[in-house]
Amino acid sequence: MTTNADGPQPRPRRRAPAGAAVLREDVTEAIRAAVFEELAAVGYARMSIEGIARRAGVGKTAVYRRWRSKLHLVLDIVSAIAVQGLPAPDTGSLESDLRLLYEVTSRALRHPIASQVIPDLQAEAARNPEIAEALRKALRDGQDGVALKVVAAAERRGEVRAGLDHELALDLISGPLYWRAVVIRSPKLPKGYLAALSHATAEALKAL
Repeated sequence: MTTNADGPQPRPRRRAPAGAAVLREDVTEAIRAAVFEELAAVGYARMSIEGIARRAGVGKTAVYRRWRSKLHLVLDIVSAIAVQGLPAPDTGSLESDLRLLYEVTSRALRHPIASQVIPDLQAEAARNPEIAEALRKALRDGQDGVALKVVAAAERRGEVRAGLDHELALDLISGPLYWRAVVIRSPKLPKGYLAALSHATAEALKAL
């Protein structure tokens, strides 16, 4: 408040500095969703800022105010996957933890958009070191981080040997499902596959 001869007066509202942009979160989220849909529809090579803006229902300027190129946009989206992560199972047994982890991961990998986007980005990563590093970080901080928590919990319970090779353990846990869902892109998992995989992986980890 300010005061003059007429008594207290409301303090003038401060204006935002000229050129200061207030980025609406709903617009940002709409653009991020459009990126996934555009990647699934046309792939990274054919994806354009124009197509993303059209799909998000915004102007190109709204995209460029947030990211300076489609590469930086995709890098940001991929990196955000690591932040979201997967919940670490805590069922009380290694095999049950693995079963829950596999069920969640399998659903995520087989999502219609993810099943198109992940192979395309992997192919692009072979040509683009920045995308390759972003994908490695997303996997390392996301899936691998959860798998390590599963192994650590099993170590505390005495189900596996303390100090086992964590890199080998991660390969055993993550390899089979990614091979089926991402590499050979099996249309569907055989009946009972996740239960059998959980049991086999748990026994393999106990043998390390």
